[in-house]
Amino acid sequence: MNVAIIIAGGSGHRMGQDIPKQFINVYDKPVLIYTLEGFQRHPQIDAIEVVCIDGWHDVVEAYARQFNITKLKWIVPGGASGQESIRNGVYNLEGKVKGDDIVVVHDGIRPLVDETVLTDVLVVAGRYGNAVTSTPYNEQIFVVDEKDPSTTTQFIPRETLRRVSTPQAYRFDLLDSKYHEAFEKNIGIQGSNYTNTMMVQLGITLHFAAGSDRNIKLTTKDDLEMFKAYLKADKDSWLK
Repeated sequence: MNVAIIIAGGSGHRMGQDIPKQFINVYDKPVLIYTLEGFQRHPQIDAIEVVCIDGWHDVVEAYARQFNITKLKWIVPGGASGQESIRNGVYNLEGKVKGDDIVVVHDGIRPLVDETVLTDVLVVAGRYGNAVTSTPYNEQIFVVDEKDPSTTTQFIPRETLRRVSTPQAYRFDLLDSKYHEAFEKNIGIQGSNYTNTMMVQLGITLHFAAGSDRNIKLTTKDDLEMFKAYLKADKDSWLK
């Protein structure tokens, strides 16, 4: 079985809106629903769990009914941080899924997940036990000089870098055991850490899967406008 954990526990202050950004309506549909529809449509996803910000559980249920998200099985309260929210979602699956089931972790505010990307993540995770969506890094990266932050004498070859995001996928027994270990040892759970960085800090070798530049994260108003542009481009594709 393949299960998706969709993380929708953030408040989204940087978007500057009155409601969490995952619930902002774009062309009469909440951002979160666009995300859920990508998993609903995928034939290899069997069940969906949403980790939701407090006070919005009933809203998620109502939207799921309205937009026919029939694969939604569980809604779990979010935590005080991103890692706590993912942990809550993982722990809720204990006793509900098998150890060799694949669990996909995905940000609720990445509404443009591509079917081919999701398929490759599942294939790679099925083969190696984990998979992280990745894309080449196409910009030059320079290291700030310690003595003078306004200068640099060192760069990192971009060929050695990969940009990693969600979706990420893991065998459930690996995912569950490592979240227990991380929170028991206080490793990889602070600040901006995510499942992938936690895994590396706990000694796990990660395997790259295909990514897409369209798979944007809606953090700012500019991101929201870019998302709208992608949707409009899809609608107008018949013109090409």
